[in-house]
Amino acid sequence: MEENVLTPYQLLTSTRYDPYLTSLAWNNDKNGPSPFFLLPLHLERLISAAETHNWFYAKSLLRYEYLKASCLDAILEQRIRGHTSTAYRLRITVTKEGRIAAAATPLAQSLSSDPTMVPSHETIDDNESLHGPAVKVYIDKEQTEPSVFTETKTTIRDLYEHAKERNEEQWKDEPKEVCWDVLLHNSDSQIMETTIFSVSFYRASKWITPSTNSGCLPGVMRKWLLRNGHICEDTDGILTRDSIQDGEWVLLCNGVQGCRLGKIYA
Repeated sequence: MEENVLTPYQLLTSTRYDPYLTSLAWNNDKNGPSPFFLLPLHLERLISAAETHNWFYAKSLLRYEYLKASCLDAILEQRIRGHTSTAYRLRITVTKEGRIAAAATPLAQSLSSDPTMVPSHETIDDNESLHGPAVKVYIDKEQTEPSVFTETKTTIRDLYEHAKERNEEQWKDEPKEVCWDVLLHNSDSQIMETTIFSVSFYRASKWITPSTNSGCLPGVMRKWLLRNGHICEDTDGILTRDSIQDGEWVLLCNGVQGCRLGKIYA
């Protein structure tokens, strides 16, 4: 159900354009190899969000061919402007009237390995050469109230920006090249997500991700990992604020970066 807000907003999803993805059969769409990361699942996300917000006209206009064409146009625009990057981040928005728009931003590097690879917990250590640099994840000082704007991704991002701002003291002395994020939890102390990643924690010999009952966003990469049995949903409510330990590893994922590791700083 759409909530009453004065600020106009759009539905939002972000994906990746990367020619490396055409070598990975699991990323194929109905037309064959695709350079867009899990684009059919991004369409599913947008359709589901349109339903949640009661944007039924917009939902009726959402078609895969329109979405893919918008993404291709965004890449073409970058080429016309003279950008020579191999990979791009694509920010896709949908208006209440059903208009799809995509904007591309160059990424520093193309993929060199499968972005869906989930590391074995037994092989994780601080050696960056194996899994890359870990994201420093700080636990939010305050709680986040679940709403339609945590359960769906929209251009209303204030709650995530506020979470970063109120925790800034924790990482203000970190070098600029260090990646960091904030782990959100709700008023029932249930873990939700970070400001840009879905999360999973290693429990009972498997990676467990928070249930959508927590108010978290059902992310695209999270959805793919669940469907393919790489992670499990927390049906027993074990992922609480108090269960998270300083120094433990957290599996992070989103629709642009795929999977990467984080480390908790509590």
